[in-house]
Amino acid sequence: MMGLSVSDLGFSYGAKTALDGVSFDVNAGRFCAVLGPNGAGKSTLVAVLTRLLTTPKGRIHIAGHDLATHPRAALAKLGIVFQQSTLDLDLSVYQNLAYFAALHGISGRDAARRIEAALDRLGMADRAGEKARALNGGHKRRAEIARALLHAPEVLLLDEPTVGLDAAARADITDHVHRLADAGTTVVWATHLTDEVQDNDDLVILHDAKVLAAGTAHDIRAGQPLKDTFLALTSPSVRPV
Repeated sequence: MMGLSVSDLGFSYGAKTALDGVSFDVNAGRFCAVLGPNGAGKSTLVAVLTRLLTTPKGRIHIAGHDLATHPRAALAKLGIVFQQSTLDLDLSVYQNLAYFAALHGISGRDAARRIEAALDRLGMADRAGEKARALNGGHKRRAEIARALLHAPEVLLLDEPTVGLDAAARADITDHVHRLADAGTTVVWATHLTDEVQDNDDLVILHDAKVLAAGTAHDIRAGQPLKDTFLALTSPSVRPV
């Protein structure tokens, strides 16, 4: 079963091409890292996948729903964690999640059950009553991931989710999200950091608006460290054929 399918996607800002024929598939329950240097097109891809930007060039299917023709159905299957934090710092963790649940029409006992389950899943149950502003960076990210899971999305999209975190917090968040994929959630993880990619992950290397490689990280690195493969592919002297 397909979690996410992107076919021949294109987008331009005037004369500047940000996505050029981007295509890749992610099966349900897989962790897919979209790896690219700054300016590769990752943020534009996230914006198009979340319909913050629209384009007639290409097709996107989220959990089987066409984003262009059935946007509400497609987006209902998508959980999103943006690069910049969107928590209300003056609300508690629980209140942040309750507000989000209400926006999705989830209330009462169902909302309470979902919030408790999501916080427990991310190891945040003991932080539910804390104000969001009191959390460290790693716990804020966990709260945002828990919030993104409240409506039981089939696909979880995270845009550079570890920016600004220290090494221990980065590893913790990365491990948590890999476990979500192991439990059946399709994960699309945009990053520029090779150490966040595990060997059996699906991997899409994006550079200069194009997909340079797609497959498992193990196959793409071809026996050498992934960092070396990534740098070789994205070096200014390398041009895709």
